[in-house]
Amino acid sequence: MAKTIKDPEQHQLRMQAIKKHVDKRIAKAQEDKGTFVLLTGNGKGKSSSALGMVARALGHGMKIGVVQFLKGEWNTGEIDFFKAQPNVQWEIMPSGFTWETQNREADIASSNEAWQQAAIMLADPTFDLVVLDELTYLLHYEYLEEGVVLEALMNRPDTQHLVVTGRGASEPLVELADTVSEIKEVKHAFKRGIKAQKGLEF
Repeated sequence: MAKTIKDPEQHQLRMQAIKKHVDKRIAKAQEDKGTFVLLTGNGKGKSSSALGMVARALGHGMKIGVVQFLKGEWNTGEIDFFKAQPNVQWEIMPSGFTWETQNREADIASSNEAWQQAAIMLADPTFDLVVLDELTYLLHYEYLEEGVVLEALMNRPDTQHLVVTGRGASEPLVELADTVSEIKEVKHAFKRGIKAQKGLEF
């Protein structure tokens, strides 16, 4: 972090230099295209961030598709809210987390069923934003063929925005994404014995 400048004139000069740099970058960034945002890391907030983008897109009247992998049939506030929005198509993978099913073949079948919904959205130019929540796990456990997934992500419509969430994103996924944010865990309430809270975790 740069050293704080307390002298008003020096501060103004620094801010002018920063503004000139930022303005130059903004002027250069004129390409208008669908953007791939990857949210990974062990910290809490990846899905919440993605759903914040869903809310933002809805505010612009955009059409959104969401596929939640590995969430199972949890009753969460965001599902109830977003499913009620006319511009949102929300799909949920049939089974829950892998340690609940304890059946690799069933997990692969459920993964492919959910992926078929995602593939349809990714090929449909009427979807302005597609969110694939927790997709990284399915690639890590090899429930889906990564090459097939990457090809679908690369071949989506030029104007379609994409958000993928989940821990342990693979190198090819990181390389393909336009924006990558790694969310780091510093502390988590669960480790202090606090159960998941309505309105925060579900």
